[in-house]
Amino acid sequence: MRIVADGERCVGSGQCVLADPEAFDQDDSDGTVSVLRPEPRTDAEIARAREAVGICPGRALSLED
Repeated sequence: MRIVADGERCVGSGQCVLADPEAFDQDDSDGTVSVLRPEPRTDAEIARAREAVGICPGRALSLED
């Protein structure tokens, strides 16, 4: 599983960072998402990644198998 972020769709709300600060950060210049851990491995990491994808208001995040 891999986390994919679309910077064009990101609105910089930071919800992903709140859901999983170890996997996501925001760019200092424009606030768009940066993926720090693109491949969640544990069940807990996968659950947090799914939560972040689900709450992203810009639908900028997705998960690929």
